[in-house]
Amino acid sequence: MEEQIKYEQGASEFLKVSAQFRLGGLPTETPNPRTLNLSDDAKNNVVRAIASIKEIDQDVFKKVEESLPQIKFLQEKVRDTIISGGNIFLCGCGATGRLSLALETIWRHQHAGNKSLESRIVSFMAGGDVALINSVEKFEDFPEFGERQLTELGFKDGDLLISTTEGGETPFVIGATEAAARISGRAPFFLYCNPDDVLIKTAERSKRVIEDPKIHKINLTVGPMALTGSTRMQATTILMYVAGLGMWFYDQSFSLIESEVKNIQSVVNKNDFSFLKPFIERESDIYKKGGYIFYETDPYFGISILTDTTERSPTFSLYPFENQMDVVKNPSLSYLYFRNSENAESAWNELLLRAPRTFHWKEITNATSGERLMGFDFSKKFPEVRSTYLNAPHSYFKITYDKPNNQIHFELEELKHTLQLESLNFLSAHLVLKVLINNLSTTIMGRMGRYESNLMTWVRASNNKLVDRAVRYVTILLAKKDIHVSYEKLVHACFRLKDVVPRDQALVLKMVEEFSEK
Repeated sequence: MEEQIKYEQGASEFLKVSAQFRLGGLPTETPNPRTLNLSDDAKNNVVRAIASIKEIDQDVFKKVEESLPQIKFLQEKVRDTIISGGNIFLCGCGATGRLSLALETIWRHQHAGNKSLESRIVSFMAGGDVALINSVEKFEDFPEFGERQLTELGFKDGDLLISTTEGGETPFVIGATEAAARISGRAPFFLYCNPDDVLIKTAERSKRVIEDPKIHKINLTVGPMALTGSTRMQATTILMYVAGLGMWFYDQSFSLIESEVKNIQSVVNKNDFSFLKPFIERESDIYKKGGYIFYETDPYFGISILTDTTERSPTFSLYPFENQMDVVKNPSLSYLYFRNSENAESAWNELLLRAPRTFHWKEITNATSGERLMGFDFSKKFPEVRSTYLNAPHSYFKITYDKPNNQIHFELEELKHTLQLESLNFLSAHLVLKVLINNLSTTIMGRMGRYESNLMTWVRASNNKLVDRAVRYVTILLAKKDIHVSYEKLVHACFRLKDVVPRDQALVLKMVEEFSEK
């Protein structure tokens, strides 16, 4: 009875605000007609699955080229800020939070040893650095949390905030952006991936930002994702590259940005991504046979490898990286591994090139604390630690950067491949790696049945946006059976089931099954 009251209360509270989270009309949330057969191709024609995702990624880099005037404007504002002594703050939630932290790390690599520059970028995401690995539930739904994290990190007049939000409607990011506009004389940037007119009709908070003259907007609409709603893919690719280009070349000729954009298109277009096929088949076979993967990498690429492996959890309802503080440990299928890091603290410092940023707000939980973060140990000790509670075979998937030769090396058991990056800079190297491993992981999950057609049927309803997404997918799948259920009824079912359906079952499919039997 108590549980029933709890879920009914949760459903009722969501329905009161659901109008602001019904995002099915946004292009980033709609199915892409070019990948409707993605799940079948992943199982039966891997090369075609890889090619269909790559084709959509190629469009992203064309859009970057179209956005060069906006990048030039961003570059000028970054330059002015740094020359004037201000700092650049980067903000996001979930996938865009991870790209913000990745950009700071890339900046630190670029300016390593230059004390006056390497700490001039300050990144944060909803929930702090702990959320790199395990999102803090519902954190992104509160704009006041965005403002609070921004101010606690020391944002001041003269600083510049660059906010990224795939949908253009994330409350946390909007809260930080509006606070930055009040605090600093430098107008913040707001980067997003849906059309203005659609956003204005969809969410009042988006309308407020879009119409605010004290906020610079860069619209980077790229259309539907290769996997419906999986904005960790094309949306975050363009957001990361546009923000990164403005920062990387802040003190250089704009013509170098134009050349870099052409070069990355050339490298992506002419390289045959089908080299991923045997890696995809091998990794999925390892999982199907009860095995696990250690993604072994180096500090150069660690942040991008971590991003993709941790984003698999919310996207495909996999167990996240287990934390050593937990009594019950549910092992993740893959885990990051730094073979040269002595302990968790050194691994985190090598990953971020700085000490982790954590906090503990007593009214939240200790989920954002430094102690919690150190429980995620990807040092050289981790394989031995894991063996104490998991007796299962592990394989090592090595993805490393050969800096002198500007190459990415892939190695999984006897499989090997080297990708030549030609004259691309380190920022672009991360973007190439990102599209490759997004493709790899998405196709692997398709082979494992973690989506149908191109719908994320295993999505976890952990915040308001994802509750709406789960309900929408159930509506689509029921309609194919000529079954029609009200939105309100599906929301109540979602809240009743979302915390009891285990991760080895799909919430969306469970709801479809339940309503199909009635």
